[in-house]
Amino acid sequence: MESTPEAHAPLVRAEVLSGRQKPGHKLKIQELSEQLEVSQGVIREALSRLAAERLVVASPQRGFRVTPVTADEVRDLTVARVEVELVCLRRSIARGDVAWEAGVVSALHQLNRTPSNPAELDEGWIDAHTQFHDSLVRACDSTWLLRVREQLVVQGERYRWINVRMSDESRDLREEHREIADMAISRNVERTCELVEHHLRHTETLTLRSLGAD
Repeated sequence: MESTPEAHAPLVRAEVLSGRQKPGHKLKIQELSEQLEVSQGVIREALSRLAAERLVVASPQRGFRVTPVTADEVRDLTVARVEVELVCLRRSIARGDVAWEAGVVSALHQLNRTPSNPAELDEGWIDAHTQFHDSLVRACDSTWLLRVREQLVVQGERYRWINVRMSDESRDLREEHREIADMAISRNVERTCELVEHHLRHTETLTLRSLGAD
């Protein structure tokens, strides 16, 4: 892989999003440089890019740390995610064509066929899960709304490692996703929005429980 910040920012981002680098943890440039086999300058620039995304915090004389997670931030992020997600969803359902429907069905099938273990993080499943939710809003005609949504989704991914151990055994994610897809394709806007909001807020509940703030 080419030794550039652009090439390695995704690798450093994965360290943060997966929870391998925990919130508040100091990111040691030398260690990351040795781990990814690139220069410290490349790592430093990659971290600066992640600071712009608010995934890490840059402090003068103190270097970089993974952005801390607080209960207030979780609640605030969830409110923003629900608001933006539902706006994108409504616009997408209204404008989606047969190709959009096929994309939703395909993404659901891929998600259902991707192995997962509720007791641990599975990056393959997380990617398939993200692709499924992306397929639902793909027909949204606002580039700016989709950009804002993408930023919120990235921030939300940081919380998966926190609540993974708080998985709700009574929760049937496969059925949740199936019903969301069915309602979207049926153009039942209100029911789809209701299901997606519940889906997002359930994740919030598990995260807050993990933080001891439910």
